[in-house]
Amino acid sequence: MTPAPGRAVVVGGGIAGVTAALRLADAGMRVTLLEGRPRLGGLAFSFRRGDLTVDNGQHVYLRCCTAYRWFLERVGATDLAPLQDRLDVPVLDVAAPGGPRLGRIRRGGLPVPLHLAGGLARYPHLSLAERARVARAALALKKLDPADPALDGIDFATWLGRHGQSPRAVAALWDLVGVATLNARAPQASTALAAMVFRTGLLSEPGAADIGWARVPLGDVHDTLARKALDEAGVHTELSARVRHIGRGEDGRWRIDAGSGPLEADTVVLAVAQREAHALLPSGALDDPDRLLDITTAPILNVHVLYDRKVLRRPFFAALGTPVQWVFDRTEAAGVRQGQYLALSQSAVQDEIDDPVAALRERYLPELERLLPAARGARVLDFFVTRERNATFAPAPGVGRLRPQARTRAPGLYLAGAWTATGWPATMEGAVRSGFGAADAALSTLGRRHEHPLQEAA
Repeated sequence: MTPAPGRAVVVGGGIAGVTAALRLADAGMRVTLLEGRPRLGGLAFSFRRGDLTVDNGQHVYLRCCTAYRWFLERVGATDLAPLQDRLDVPVLDVAAPGGPRLGRIRRGGLPVPLHLAGGLARYPHLSLAERARVARAALALKKLDPADPALDGIDFATWLGRHGQSPRAVAALWDLVGVATLNARAPQASTALAAMVFRTGLLSEPGAADIGWARVPLGDVHDTLARKALDEAGVHTELSARVRHIGRGEDGRWRIDAGSGPLEADTVVLAVAQREAHALLPSGALDDPDRLLDITTAPILNVHVLYDRKVLRRPFFAALGTPVQWVFDRTEAAGVRQGQYLALSQSAVQDEIDDPVAALRERYLPELERLLPAARGARVLDFFVTRERNATFAPAPGVGRLRPQARTRAPGLYLAGAWTATGWPATMEGAVRSGFGAADAALSTLGRRHEHPLQEAA
């Protein structure tokens, strides 16, 4: 006998909330999605600045991000965010002895771990001895279990030091990858989360770390196409609908007080940031709800520069010996018809997230000229910054014990968000996986047959 459609309300229209809503609707539930902002997409969104369509920040994913790849396919955006054929990251060191030097982090076609051996052997930013010690550390890292609670209490810099990694190796390789994926440098990162990133991305299969990114504005994917997929799935979406209260009625059903009026539901998924979730959680939903407040956040700064001419030939590169971390060419995606538009993605920038635009301009434009000789004669048509002060949860040692599971103590109430216990750092992949977790827990409780989207991949 087919169960009658249950009613579900998903609070939060970021990637986690959209995922949960789609999964619940695909299982036959009647779903309402409430989002307090006038758009979907959470912290991966776009906005207009004059003639430009600007992403608030550069977001990438890897081939191993199977959940986010499911999301792209589900909303019909796979072709809009293609992957590299093979991992290839240009790394420019402007402080190298003898002048700027270009190296590459790239893979070959051999099995793991030999797929990285050739690229590491030719990586010019480390000495021969440092490269050998990196290889030994990578093999030791492959043996770690990221789910081991003991690893969560150790900072990654300590682990790297115990395995012979020099400060140069940390800066030129481990932090080059880790800062971008964890939003923290090695001393501030949990070894459990770092192990998860490096084992999955670099040491699981040869193509796992191939990089993908949207060639269109993020809003086209996470808002426009996501809204279309929700509509087609029968999800009722309400934007600018801030939820003020969640509680149980005498009949045991959930009452959700939103801007458009009260709603009733059998199932509620809270897919909002941890502080907002803490404010909305009914009494008794978690054993220690204040733990959510101990999950701190980390900022990301994005610097946007529009030049009057082309100054970068590559789609992106990473940098050493400079405050600049990663630079992406967003010209085509932004709709620029003349000149070139570059976006600098700066993670773990607690020391400059609140600096005035004038100070950031004075700091970063000369650095771009050091990195890109063609920029020295170019005119800057526009310079602006976007700041996400609470871009991600901080992956600090000990954060693992603070992250809650999807299922709460309150029947029918579930949590989603990259900050929940996905095992992943705060990435788009983690957000989708949290949506899977919340929806699957709800469907299991309701006795609804469902198949995990990644069951075959797992």
